[in-house]
Amino acid sequence: MNLETAKIICSLVELKSFSHTADLHSISQSAVSQQIAQIELDHKIQLFDRKKRPIELTGAGEVFYRACKDILERYDQMASELTQLNQSSCKIRLAAIFSIGMHTLQPYIKRFISIYPDINLSVEYSDAKDIYEKLLRGSIDIGVVAIPRRDRNLQVLPFEDEPLMLVCPPEHPLANCTEIDIHQIQSEKFVAFAVDVPTRSLIDSILARYGVNIRIATEFDNIETIKRAIEIGTGISILPKSSLRTELAAGSLKAISFSNENFYRSTGIIIRKDRTLSKAARHLIDLMRKDI
Repeated sequence: MNLETAKIICSLVELKSFSHTADLHSISQSAVSQQIAQIELDHKIQLFDRKKRPIELTGAGEVFYRACKDILERYDQMASELTQLNQSSCKIRLAAIFSIGMHTLQPYIKRFISIYPDINLSVEYSDAKDIYEKLLRGSIDIGVVAIPRRDRNLQVLPFEDEPLMLVCPPEHPLANCTEIDIHQIQSEKFVAFAVDVPTRSLIDSILARYGVNIRIATEFDNIETIKRAIEIGTGISILPKSSLRTELAAGSLKAISFSNENFYRSTGIIIRKDRTLSKAARHLIDLMRKDI
């Protein structure tokens, strides 16, 4: 058995799906089944109870899974320690949702690069679902998401709480208000996040708590498109203040605070519990959390 097979077994245990495991490792579902069958044949054991849905580990499978996790963790630790011997070749792979990566995260990235100019920091922007999947399969080291979900395989570290503001075009009747009661947006046309975006659920819960009904004009899966829609008068929205700096400076959007209470969108840094991070990656996380 090689390391790739160990990774496949761990993915199958964590994802509980042959098809999803095959997709994550860019192999066929048949190849996953064949590798599992070969191990079972070699050791005369059964790793999974395939009669159950989703599949479950047998007693022998539990032993085998723990051993695979230990082997992979020790290998990652060894690789990390070897990397530290040549810091200039060290690479940190970070992925963030677009709104955080383009706005909230930028000052931290600039500060880290100024302190550690020899570290190869790769930053990519992706949706939250993709970030969780990449983190679990080990293709990134650090994820930054909004309203982080709990997962037994992940550690969540608090990042910034982003104030939520009412956002409208400058010509909107509410644009001249210094603050508003949330009930003032009753029945307003609203540019919303797509239903599968965690921030949408947060905003929906706030509106429901205050008994406010809005008219959804359109839905988008990212903040940048929502801002463009507001600028052309499609409707109003509720967005994190940190994502509005450029538009507020240019005067293309207005942001108004709520008088009812201070609403926030929580954000978090996510890492795999079983992954040994390099010293440089730990420094980056420490830098991001220094002000928390």
